[in-house]
Amino acid sequence: MAMTMHLDVVSAEEQLFSGTVEEVIAPGVLGELGILPRHSQLITNLRPGELRFRTSDGMQSMFVSGGILEVQPHIVTVLSDTALRAEDLDEAAAEEARKRAEDALAGKDPEDLDYETLQAELEAAKAQIQMLQRISKLRR
Repeated sequence: MAMTMHLDVVSAEEQLFSGTVEEVIAPGVLGELGILPRHSQLITNLRPGELRFRTSDGMQSMFVSGGILEVQPHIVTVLSDTALRAEDLDEAAAEEARKRAEDALAGKDPEDLDYETLQAELEAAKAQIQMLQRISKLRR
């Protein structure tokens, strides 16, 4: 029997997942983090991207807009402002958000822009699109 750990994925709106997993792959700010049971303790920031985890039913995916990852030897917690299950992602909406953010960055007076917010929106939209493209390749 495989070793397991407990994973909680929580957004500002709801708890998206709470259960037993065999591994977690998270989008850390410096690259992907692979976490197995008995991993050393860790707290780090997450970038927008795909959070993957293996349950007894197979690999599952969620989009996280960033946030914080806390790892304890048998418990992993992901806190994200926004998190969406893979099946809830909308490619058309992500493309529209990407276009709006790019247009806003390209055409506005610098004094009227909140570059940090627009850049975060752009990165989140791009990460959603990349995740959807990866998932569609796997389904083929």
